[in-house]
Amino acid sequence: MHKEDPQRYKFVFLSSAIKQATCSILPKGTRMTHCKENTWYERQGYNTTRPNEIRSEYERDLSRLIHSSAFRRLQSKTQVLGLGESDFYRTRLTHSMEVAQIGGGILSQLSKRDTDEGGKFLPDPSLMQAICLAHDIGHPPFGHGGEVALNYCMRSYGGFEGNGQTLRILSKLDKYTETNGLDPTRRLILGVLKYPASYSEVVNERAYSQLQPRSNEWLFKSSEFKPPKCYLDSEENTVRFALQPFDSDDVKLFKTVKTTALNKHKETIYKALDTTIMDLADEISYSLHDLEDAISLKMIDKKMWEEHFEDKSHLFAACQCDSFNLKADDVAEKLFGESYLRKECIGTLVHLMITSVKLEVQNSDFKSKILRYKVALPAAVEELRKAIFELVRNKVIQHENVQLLEFKGQKLIVELFNVLANDPIRFLPTETRKKYNQEEAKGDDKKMRVICDYVSGMTDDYATRLYEKIFVPRKGSIFDRL
Repeated sequence: MHKEDPQRYKFVFLSSAIKQATCSILPKGTRMTHCKENTWYERQGYNTTRPNEIRSEYERDLSRLIHSSAFRRLQSKTQVLGLGESDFYRTRLTHSMEVAQIGGGILSQLSKRDTDEGGKFLPDPSLMQAICLAHDIGHPPFGHGGEVALNYCMRSYGGFEGNGQTLRILSKLDKYTETNGLDPTRRLILGVLKYPASYSEVVNERAYSQLQPRSNEWLFKSSEFKPPKCYLDSEENTVRFALQPFDSDDVKLFKTVKTTALNKHKETIYKALDTTIMDLADEISYSLHDLEDAISLKMIDKKMWEEHFEDKSHLFAACQCDSFNLKADDVAEKLFGESYLRKECIGTLVHLMITSVKLEVQNSDFKSKILRYKVALPAAVEELRKAIFELVRNKVIQHENVQLLEFKGQKLIVELFNVLANDPIRFLPTETRKKYNQEEAKGDDKKMRVICDYVSGMTDDYATRLYEKIFVPRKGSIFDRL
């Protein structure tokens, strides 16, 4: 018989003590899943594992997300171009899938390298997929225009921000559990926490224009009501749960905000490692895949490209490496040649960026490696990515027709919101009305948040049909379906 190791019992005792201490400092009402393997696997609700479960906790996260209603709704939410403009366009769903694919590639590239100890703290592949697929589920109908419109409507009730709404959907709204949404693992929450500061911590009322009395409340300047980048105050307990494994110094540093100007919102500085992978994958997708859409739909032609890169051709030469050997002229010929050549060129540019990624220290004062490290592109590759995105922004995102669609979406959302807020008992669907009644006595912020959740969860098509049903005079029936 082998001797028992006294250190083993010491470890068990310490683990138990740590677990007890952990539970004692969690927000009141939080029911933390006890997990012997990894604190990052823990969930806020009850973890009901099935007999003979073969999936990891992160694989379960991924499954819950893929089968969620919030994720499916992304198929009918605007990416950049309006839905139905052609049979070739990206939606929030296809964009999220592309971000997940790129994020997985970045993770694989980092995993291949044994550069430093930071690599040991890279996320699990299933977790990375879940973070990327989840990153946009909080976006309302009509893209960033819809986000501004809802923030405008909620400016006196805690505001609205798409990334903050993602956190709210994951932890509260989606119906996998009764009260904890999809009940994600702690590390998934951390991964989608793109801006680790609350709305009240970063909002600057000077950033919002002073509204002038007018008959049309929806007539406002979009640029003057952009939301601060944050999580919503209602999710404070969820964020506290996500940050619980870090010590107080790391949490304080992680939540640091900076002031940029007197008339601007404050901004966060740091993101967790997993978030930086997702964020970079998102930026690559915006820059290259949206470029592909724009070329295919003839919103960007070869002349525009050549004029934009006339004084920037050196950017391609600066990126020459084993993964990339195309010159500026080669890229132009391929992008505006046959469709298969365009696909090949876009793939080559994506490959360049994925294979160029590196781990960097964002602040050596962080004790946790998950916070100390971030992923980034080398300066030359990042400059090229920014130049491509600048072209997409100037010729597509800021195109007058795209802005017109955005404006119409904003008007629609504001008018829908106002009708629902003015007479919620009359117009809200039964289940949403129940929630409204439950929250009504708790204050204006709570009850208006219910309306905001309802509107933000709509698809572009649903919001349009509901608007027409309410505002367009025509014959109808009580049996009309949205």
